[in-house]
Amino acid sequence: MDSSLLVYIFGVVLFALGICVSIALHEAGHMMTAKWFGMKVRRYFIGFGPTLFSFRRGQTEYGLKAVPLGGFCDIAGMTALDEVTPEESPKAMWRYPVWKRTVVLAAGSFTHFIIGFVVLYLLAVSMGLPNIDGRAQIESLSCVKDATTEQQLRNYQCDPGDPTPAAEAGMRPGDVITAVGGADVSDWNDVRREIRQSSGQTPIEVRRDGETVRLTVDVVQAKRPEITQQALEQGKDPRIVSIGMIGIGVQSQFEYGALDALPASTAFTGEMFANTWSALLQFPERIPKVVEAIFGGERDPNTPVSVVGASRIGGEAAERGLWELFLLMLAALNFFVGIFNLLPLLPLDGGHIAVTWYEKVRDAIRRLMGKAAGGPVDYTKLSAVTMVFVIIGGAVVLLTVTADIVNPIRLPE
Repeated sequence: MDSSLLVYIFGVVLFALGICVSIALHEAGHMMTAKWFGMKVRRYFIGFGPTLFSFRRGQTEYGLKAVPLGGFCDIAGMTALDEVTPEESPKAMWRYPVWKRTVVLAAGSFTHFIIGFVVLYLLAVSMGLPNIDGRAQIESLSCVKDATTEQQLRNYQCDPGDPTPAAEAGMRPGDVITAVGGADVSDWNDVRREIRQSSGQTPIEVRRDGETVRLTVDVVQAKRPEITQQALEQGKDPRIVSIGMIGIGVQSQFEYGALDALPASTAFTGEMFANTWSALLQFPERIPKVVEAIFGGERDPNTPVSVVGASRIGGEAAERGLWELFLLMLAALNFFVGIFNLLPLLPLDGGHIAVTWYEKVRDAIRRLMGKAAGGPVDYTKLSAVTMVFVIIGGAVVLLTVTADIVNPIRLPE
């Protein structure tokens, strides 16, 4: 068997294992916080299906199921409608204060957040964190020359006498570009846009060691192929255009020591939270693209993926030695699952939290009105809404798994 195929299979299995471990730790988060508050935890199992083995320690049975996908934590009296024995009744979850029940219910998602942060920290101190916000920090300096074919772009080498505008103007690796031609720039896209439309002597400001340094760079017009979607669809050769260039490469990732990796990982976690929430809001509008991909349309790389698709991408990343991408995907998946699980929808943990606080607020209002506390929410009346959500969720899973099999997202060459 080809060695690259073995690495690919290893990557797929390793990523899938990472998902399984994350879910097992999710349930462990529920279990540990419940035990901490004194609630009765009946069972903690990894996986589903027939039991392979189990053992009892204290009041809890621990075990492993045949299908290692997910797991569960059985807490006595999760709602007032759950049947409990007389022995379990004093430790039933519904008897505890709302804030304690909220902590237990949210512990699974927060476990995912902790896993994601730890993965990012390990990535920061080993391979570095990627420059996902497009910070315009210079990584390298080079020459500027014409390159009109794919071969010339792939084998871009400087020859003696080729101009090096950025280096000649005094730019250094580590400089962060803050203005081009008098226009402030916030990221690399702004820098590239301003430089592409410039020519000749152009003022550029950079931040260096906390100070602003003003330089004048001779922007060179170089020939490049203009690749458009229309040209690709019609099979036409790209048009050759002249664009401004100064010979710089943007910092693709940032490396950190053990101490400075902590604030860097924290900031990066915040960015990933924002990106994950944005992706979650766009989730519904991307489902039609998944359907199109199933029936032969081009697979949009921004469409949702299933565990199957994520594992396949993880395998490709391992095959190409892109372990930083592998770890970044694992962290992103944990953030997504953690946030998704907190949505106020049953049967998600967020749905149970919403019901718990609804009861709390409702009873507070009833007390102000001189009325007795209302009874526990009847979950059977919510079963129809829950079933609709389960059916929709199951359909989305089926669609994404199908798309990931027949038309998977692949890493760019």
